Amino acid sequence: MSTTRPPSGKPKPPLLVARGLTKKFGGLLAVSGLDLDVQCGEILGVIGPNGAGKSTTFGMIAGALMPTAGSLEFDGESLLGLPTHAMAARGIMRTFQHNKPFASMSVRENVMMGMHTAFVGSLWSVLGATRGAARAEHGAARRADELVEFVGLGEWRHADVETLSFGQGRLLEIARALAAKPRLMLFDEPAAGLTPSECERLGDIIRQIADQGIAVLLIEHDMRFLMALAHRVVVLNFGHKIAQGTPAEVRADPVVVSAYLGDLGAMAHA
Repeated sequence: MSTTRPPSGKPKPPLLVARGLTKKFGGLLAVSGLDLDVQCGEILGVIGPNGAGKSTTFGMIAGALMPTAGSLEFDGESLLGLPTHAMAARGIMRTFQHNKPFASMSVRENVMMGMHTAFVGSLWSVLGATRGAARAEHGAARRADELVEFVGLGEWRHADVETLSFGQGRLLEIARALAAKPRLMLFDEPAAGLTPSECERLGDIIRQIADQGIAVLLIEHDMRFLMALAHRVVVLNFGHKIAQGTPAEVRADPVVVSAYLGDLGAMAHA
């Protein structure tokens, strides 16, 4: 798997900016004073040992968890207090560790369901019998086919989602998220459960997504997979950010190596 090149050109203001992001669960401090930002077209990896606060951070950015303190802005607008559907409407989409397709639908229909945030008017009007709705549905089907081809599921566009393998289901999740025209995509351990060849394909897709100018936030336990993709890496431990930098800088950081009990040494040749 080749190393991803960073975005070229003059740096632009970050799309996502978190400052002092904190989350407490009763007496447990899960995330403490986290500063984090992601630019358009950048792949930012977030790593850390189990219990480091990765999933909690992900949940706050996705709108599933309300921060206890701190600020979270997207394109200059505060996200605090917004529900997940409002996040999606602003262009923040996520994938899940476990595939969540709409059962008893085809691959194409599942991807079309992901377009609801981009439709003008209600989903019911799009699926209705008016001439305008028919044109919209035809356009949605065409766009869905493009996305299905993009992730490599073109042969299965008419197949029932229940016939897909686990790896194919993961690709469907990505196509459905892309259908909503995201500006930021959140990947929650996308390589989990995939074969090496599926990981290779997934990495290529994530690179192409970033090449389109979409910001990517990636949480992943597979260090080789993440380090080959990320432009920058943020390292969490016990809720605190202990390091950030390029993959090479993070691999060489003794504080990071200590936090992982030396496991990062194996990544020297990743």
